[in-house]
Amino acid sequence: MKYMGDYPSKRFRQTTDLTDAIFEPALLHEPLRDEVYCQLIKQITENRLPSSEEKGWELLWLCTGIFACSSLLMREVNQVFRSCSSKQPLAHDCLSRLQKTIRVGQRKYPPHIVEVEAIQHKTTQIFHKVYFPDDSDQAFEVDSSTRAKEFCAVVAQRLGLKSSEGFSLFVKITDKVISVPEGDFFFDFVRHLTEWLKKARPTRDGQLPNLTYQVFFMKKLWSTTVVGKDVAADSIFHYHQELPKYLRGYHKCTKEEGSQLAALIYRVRFGEDKREFPSIPKMLRELIPADLSRDQSPDDWKRAIVASFNKHAGKSKNDAKISFLRIIYRWPTFGSAFFEVKQTTEPNFPENLLIAINKSGVNLINPRTKDILATYPFTKISNWSSGNTYFHMTIGSLVKGSRLLCETSLGYKMDDLLTSYISLMLTTMNKQKKPATLRAVKK
Repeated sequence: MKYMGDYPSKRFRQTTDLTDAIFEPALLHEPLRDEVYCQLIKQITENRLPSSEEKGWELLWLCTGIFACSSLLMREVNQVFRSCSSKQPLAHDCLSRLQKTIRVGQRKYPPHIVEVEAIQHKTTQIFHKVYFPDDSDQAFEVDSSTRAKEFCAVVAQRLGLKSSEGFSLFVKITDKVISVPEGDFFFDFVRHLTEWLKKARPTRDGQLPNLTYQVFFMKKLWSTTVVGKDVAADSIFHYHQELPKYLRGYHKCTKEEGSQLAALIYRVRFGEDKREFPSIPKMLRELIPADLSRDQSPDDWKRAIVASFNKHAGKSKNDAKISFLRIIYRWPTFGSAFFEVKQTTEPNFPENLLIAINKSGVNLINPRTKDILATYPFTKISNWSSGNTYFHMTIGSLVKGSRLLCETSLGYKMDDLLTSYISLMLTTMNKQKKPATLRAVKK
């Protein structure tokens, strides 16, 4: 009644305060779901105030996208929507939303603020901007029942990718970038994330923290990535995700490779235009890792880069991206997520370590020499955990295995990546076992 304007209420600070009060208890307690449907239908029945009735339909629209009523009530609820569809545009939408919720399952959280504000502005279509590594972005329609896996498939199809395998949605909020689990409803995940951050960052002077977010679509798992197999993926994602890691100096690279890669980076930026050649010594940090650039003078680098550039006359920007990737693809650290950590448990390794998580497993790297000190395949990792300031991993058995404790603020990312790679490995192993089992049964 407060939401519909039938009952006086104090001004609420958040758009979702009233909708939370209506839907949260029903999500926690199943018997209340029928009660919510009954009360909402009662409120719109013979309501003489058009503004109040309109608000009631807004709540029904939100409700049908969150949870369904029981089978005992279903016939009556459907009948209400059908009987009102000729005079109330939202009735037909409520009917289809309810059917979809029955099909795909109910949500875990009340409506997100984006959903509430959308229906309050009389729109049932929600378009969400998604950002890509090549600095482009596009808007995609997302509804209350869109799961992350479905969202990824839609994005991949629009961009002309051959598959969405290995890709993930990421939500950037405050200083964190967190991957959306593929089985989660998109709005549920964002809601969960904002609620978690609200608790972690208490209000200052009564002001709520700024929890605006951005959605990114990027390659997460590189297990099946083959350069040249999907040109669109190489051009939009692989090149732009690998370039910053290369320039940060995480890979072991020779001077000759550095010259070739710098020439290709130049070609991606400027094409065949040679007018920027004189500026190469000044832009070295954008072409070569800082530690590698110290191996010779800026003018020597310029000569080597120009010579390498001239060998590939006529190569397009896209071809240059793929050539860049083909060189890095040969390295054992290709497709890695890198983490700079401090370790305190292994005396044979330096205190400062570079950890690379990739399809081979967890690699410990000397950050100075770039030598790989150890590689732990996923099959050897028995346990792992993380906190705000650490990441912990057990290699081998829990009793006799060795332990690695790292100091890092990115433990949550390492934890998530390890979980995802191991989950993919187990899924792949199960798929390979099934045909073998079937063959055995046939025999």
